[in-house]
Amino acid sequence: MSGAAKSGFGAYPRLLREPGALTLGLYGVVGRFPIAMRSLGCLLLVAAISGSLAGAGVVAAAMLVSQGLASPVLGRLADRVGQRKVLLTTCLVHAVALSTLVIAIVLGAPLPLLVVAAIATGCASVSFTSFMRARWAALVEQGTLRTAYALESVLDETIFLLGPLLVTVLATAVHPAAGLVACVAFTTVGSIAVAAHTRSEPVVEPVPDGGGQRAIAVTGVQVLMVAYAGMGFLLGAVDVTMVAFAREQGTPGLGGVFLSLTAVGSLAAGAVFGAVDWRLPQERLLVATSTVLAIGAVPLAFAGSSPVMAGLAVVAGIAIAPGLIAGSTLLEALAPKGSLSEGFSWLSSAGALGIALGTGVGGWLAESGGFEAAAWAAVGGAVVAVVLSATGQPALRRRRPVEPGMAAREQ
Repeated sequence: MSGAAKSGFGAYPRLLREPGALTLGLYGVVGRFPIAMRSLGCLLLVAAISGSLAGAGVVAAAMLVSQGLASPVLGRLADRVGQRKVLLTTCLVHAVALSTLVIAIVLGAPLPLLVVAAIATGCASVSFTSFMRARWAALVEQGTLRTAYALESVLDETIFLLGPLLVTVLATAVHPAAGLVACVAFTTVGSIAVAAHTRSEPVVEPVPDGGGQRAIAVTGVQVLMVAYAGMGFLLGAVDVTMVAFAREQGTPGLGGVFLSLTAVGSLAAGAVFGAVDWRLPQERLLVATSTVLAIGAVPLAFAGSSPVMAGLAVVAGIAIAPGLIAGSTLLEALAPKGSLSEGFSWLSSAGALGIALGTGVGGWLAESGGFEAAAWAAVGGAVVAVVLSATGQPALRRRRPVEPGMAAREQ
């Protein structure tokens, strides 16, 4: 099939008509919902039971940090023994750990015990987004992969729009613990369903003597990790910018609206980006999208009213999903054979670290210099991504050798 035939918005229906594609997408949505629910659900439950926002923040942070550290380990394990075994094992441990955390919070257990349960939960939380991208690489041909990653980005943005709303409604209208109980159900059902989707199971490659090359050892992957960290820093600082601006305007409730509009911009741009048959190499697209990301964040520092900020929030989001799509496509070509789950997990962890740093630095700057200072910090994060993706072009062009059988598959 020609590249032209695969471009346009018709690329998405064609992708979903591929055998197993529609069910894989649906199962992945179920399994990923907790990504946008778990930490917020934890905050809401601890705050409702104990009344301590500080304690709630400690528990949520422990869960997020442990997940970021464990994700690459679980990804590498999946590359070695298969995703199916890892998904089935971790979903059981996750269910036990998160249930224990919920019970401990409700019973008023001391903070150290809550932290231990939160760490156990984080260590059993696989990077579902990373696993899904590795599965798409195993399911579809090379020419369709960019569309598959675009679909993943659109689904991610949709989940981050709906997940916080769902967990908040459950925690306030049903029971403070209902959001985390839903996370247990979503993770268990989604993990089992994806594990049973044998058509997309990545092949476990034989491990050569010495353990084989790790994804983290590839220079191009390292460049992508720093670029992703820069993008994550921008996202964290933009979140703070929106919230700080809303507070300074005397309308704190609009902070969430601005963040949702950023996600809308990213979602729409991601859908368009995946539908276009780009002629530029992916490494140059990464530079271009990172540059647009940096430029799009600059006007945030000059917003003078809520309607203006609403429009600028959409603009600030238009390069988020395209940048992540370009990075995902590059990683698939760079990572050593049989290490995709690990590679995507490293990118996920780098992005999460960047978000945490951007939120912390942006919050500190917003306290002392207002929302404008946080906005300029966001620009700085994007500039890091631009510089790394531009100076790292030689490493990003150094593709993994393509085997004859794979070359035939890509035709």
